Amino acid sequence: MAQPLILLANTAMPIVENGLAQHFKLRKAYETPEMDTSALAAEVQGVTLFQVPIDAAFLDKFPNLKIVANFSVGYDCVDTEACAARNIMVTNTPDVLTEEVADTAIGLMISAVRQFGGAERWVQSGQWASKGPYPLSPGTLRGRTLGVYGLGSIGKAIAKRAEAFGMSICYHGRSRQMGVDYAYCETLVELAECCDTVMVATPGTPENQNAISDDVLKALGANGVLVNIGRGSVVDEPALIRALDGGIILGAGLDVFANEPHVPPALLNCGNVVVLPHIGSASIYTRDAMGQLVVDNLVSWFETGKAVTPVPETAHLQGK
Repeated sequence: MAQPLILLANTAMPIVENGLAQHFKLRKAYETPEMDTSALAAEVQGVTLFQVPIDAAFLDKFPNLKIVANFSVGYDCVDTEACAARNIMVTNTPDVLTEEVADTAIGLMISAVRQFGGAERWVQSGQWASKGPYPLSPGTLRGRTLGVYGLGSIGKAIAKRAEAFGMSICYHGRSRQMGVDYAYCETLVELAECCDTVMVATPGTPENQNAISDDVLKALGANGVLVNIGRGSVVDEPALIRALDGGIILGAGLDVFANEPHVPPALLNCGNVVVLPHIGSASIYTRDAMGQLVVDNLVSWFETGKAVTPVPETAHLQGK
C-alpha cells in the first residue's frame, strides 16, 4: 500500500520530521510552491502545523485530507467545525506540556509581582552602579489570592504550585467542576473581585476573545497582577495598557500576545510588566515530547483509524 502523503505546514522539529519520514511521504509547504497544483494537493492526506490557520478555504485545496495534527495544546487556529463536517480528524498535544507550562506560569507570576523584569533592566542599564539599589517592589506573594481563568490540566497544575506558596485559590470557567475544592466564581468580574492575581490559562476561542476587559481589570484593583500563559486573544490589550498606565492594576506578566510576534511598544520596557516570547512549553525536553505525540497521532490514525489525542470536536470520528 502506498504511503500517505503528509504536508508539513511549517518547519518541524527533527523528532517530528524524522519520525514521520519512517511511515509517510513528506512535503514541506514552505519549500513546495507547486503544492497548489491539483494533482499534488489531491495526494495530501495529513497536515502537521504549529499556529498555522486552517480554514475552509485551506481545506478546499486538499480534497483527500483526513487528519490535521497540531503541534500545540491550543488549536484555535483550526476551524474544527469545518474539519468535522468533512470527517477530518483534528489532534493536539495535551498533557505532555502541562508541567512545563505550569512552571513557566509560576516563574512569570513571581517575576511580575516582584518586578524582576524591571530589576534586571536596572542592572543591565548600569543604574545599579550609577543610582543605587532598585526601588523596593510594591508587590509580594504574601497574602495573595490566585484566580485561575481556565481550570484545565494546566490550570490545576498552576494552582497546585501556587498553594505551595501559601496562596489561596479561586477559579472561573464555563462551569463549576465536580471534586474541586477551590472557590468557583460565576463571572470573570467576580473572579477579579475575589483575588488580586488573575492567571489566564484558557485556550483562545471566539467566545472569550478580549474577555479580560476594562471591567475585569478595574475589578482586579490597584494591587492586582494579570498573568497570561494562555492565548493573547483572551486579553483586551488596549484595556490592559490603559490599566497599567493609569495605575488601575499593579502589573502584568505576559507570555502570549494578540498579534505575535509583534508586541505593543507600550508593553515593552515597563518596570511593572514582564514579557516573554511565548516560551511556556519551550524546553527541548517538552517540545520533543510534543513532537513525538504529533507523530504518534498520525501513525495511529492511519494504522488503526483512531487518534491518540483527538480534540473534543472531532473525537467521534474514526478512520478506515
